[in-house]
Amino acid sequence: MSTNAASETKPLWLSMEGMISELADQDLAAGSKEATIRRLAGGLDEAGYGVSGHAGRMLELRAAVDERIAAGRPLLKDFEGAIAALQLADVADTDVAAAKLAVDVGAAFPLLKGLERRADVRNIVTGTRLDLLIAEAESLGGDPGVRYLITAGVEIEVITEALGITRADYDRVDAEMAAERAERKRVRGLLDEAVDKTGDERIKHLIDNDVADGLILEIAEVEQSALDGVKKAMEAELAEKKRLAEEEAARKAAEAEGPSLESISAEDMLEYIEGIREIMEFSDQEEEIRTMCEQSDMPKCLVDIAVSEPDKLDELETKAGG
Repeated sequence: MSTNAASETKPLWLSMEGMISELADQDLAAGSKEATIRRLAGGLDEAGYGVSGHAGRMLELRAAVDERIAAGRPLLKDFEGAIAALQLADVADTDVAAAKLAVDVGAAFPLLKGLERRADVRNIVTGTRLDLLIAEAESLGGDPGVRYLITAGVEIEVITEALGITRADYDRVDAEMAAERAERKRVRGLLDEAVDKTGDERIKHLIDNDVADGLILEIAEVEQSALDGVKKAMEAELAEKKRLAEEEAARKAAEAEGPSLESISAEDMLEYIEGIREIMEFSDQEEEIRTMCEQSDMPKCLVDIAVSEPDKLDELETKAGG
């Protein structure tokens, strides 16, 4: 790329073509051409490209001017028009898209087909693809937009900046997608286990292993009617499974709450109250008291009294002490 530090990252040929695109036809007439080239070289020197004192760059400038004269129009008119016309489908493969653009526009401007320019064209096409991806993500909005860019392989920093989200937002969506990939992998493993079963048996195997309906339809590639038929046949089994699950949830909830007030023995009552009082010496914040009591397996009924009616603990203690 014919640039130096002063010209930052813009390729020399693009700067040349930008200046050439501003020329009028009379600037390119036979009697004016040489003066125009010197003027262009001076402008490029001021921009930091060092063209006037560099034979190779002067030749490149002359060749670009000759192409402008031969084509009868500036290269940038065709080039920028071709870039603006690109759609996401066109830039799925940026190398192919860049090569096609260089060939199409290069039909009238052969210098564009050169290796040095084609590398720059590929970078421009890659940047255009990113712009198109971001525009599509913005149209989707929210998490779908973030998912879209993650799937497209866009870098984290670009996603967070382009969509105005925090790294925590990105990490949350990324974790959700990772969980979904893991679930799909699990479902494929379940299907492998049931490879010798009939279609209905495979569906039942997935249902028994708590696979969501959407994934059954997607990964097992079955029709909704087939899934509905298997679920209908399993209604009694599913009802029993649901009942057992509800009973287990209720058991765990009751276990978490601990014994009822009436079922606590006097001896245990005194021990629990003593423990709760010790905890309350450490903190007077309800949330902290509840957390520490839960960690110490204190009955929820006593904890509720301690944080709402602490004086009642004295009554219970007196009663338990006989």
